[in-house]
Amino acid sequence: MSSLSVSLTIHARTLKVSLVIPMRNEEQSIGRLLNSIKGQILQPDEVILVDGGSTDRTVELAHMFIADDPRYQVIEAGPATPGRGRNVGCKAARFDWFAFTDAGIELEPNWLYELVKAAVSDPQAEVVYGNLEPMQDTFFTRCAAMTYVSARTPMNGKLIRGIFIASSLFHRSILEKAGWFPDMRAGEDHILFNAVRDGKFKVIRAPQAEAWWSLQPDTRSTFARFRNYSYHNVMAGRLREWHMGVARNYFIIAVILVAAYVWNAQLAWLALLLQAARAAKYIYQRRRGLPFFDVVNPAQFLMVFWIATVIDIATFVGWVQAWAKLPIRKSVT
Repeated sequence: MSSLSVSLTIHARTLKVSLVIPMRNEEQSIGRLLNSIKGQILQPDEVILVDGGSTDRTVELAHMFIADDPRYQVIEAGPATPGRGRNVGCKAARFDWFAFTDAGIELEPNWLYELVKAAVSDPQAEVVYGNLEPMQDTFFTRCAAMTYVSARTPMNGKLIRGIFIASSLFHRSILEKAGWFPDMRAGEDHILFNAVRDGKFKVIRAPQAEAWWSLQPDTRSTFARFRNYSYHNVMAGRLREWHMGVARNYFIIAVILVAAYVWNAQLAWLALLLQAARAAKYIYQRRRGLPFFDVVNPAQFLMVFWIATVIDIATFVGWVQAWAKLPIRKSVT
């Protein structure tokens, strides 16, 4: 038996893992995710797919794919948010270690092995964060990654992104202490991350545990996704973490434009320069590991500028839509 096989056997016997996945209307991507799970060199001990009210063939395809494997189960949770979906899956799980990923993700074959290896290597570890890389298979998605995906930083000789719930391993006790996932469609993972940080739990990283994330492929879908994020963040009362910064930037731009109208029209160029500087900053922050031409490419700069503007508009639209509903919520309660 090879040393790798021995190592895998030891890890598999040391801890049992339930892989929990919320899903909704993912008929286009669920097959790729499940194929990547089947290809793991260290298989999860069970896989729990929690459907949040799909109206397409997601549930049907999932059942067809897992029909011959008793380790898999599909739970139809009704109109569930990703937060509630993960909670439903965890509470149905038989084991105390939960690996999390999402539909729309593809896992490297060693993904679960690396997460488990990290947890086993440190008996005090309670949370393990892997890495999540954006799929950048088109010019638009490459520019989108430069605009809103977290920058990469070096760790153990590898460039990795910030923490993501879709590439992580949690012990059940952490979720019990942190209060589980909020019942939210967006931002629920960041609220849990903050609770883990504030609780001073033992967190480690597994840089080699890599998953791939499908970004929105065009302007329309990017706008829709961020409008949805914005709406749910406002409804959750999380304005300070995102919206206040955007509002501050546009307040400054509004002041400049008023000054241009009142005193000197040339001042309007300053507003454009501020927006351009932000696009340049995004590219500079995410330059690590990129060829020089990709950093200075003018076409990329213009697309990053455009995507950032679309996201800003989506932020305000979602904000207004949420604000319009808040008085109704208050009157009902």
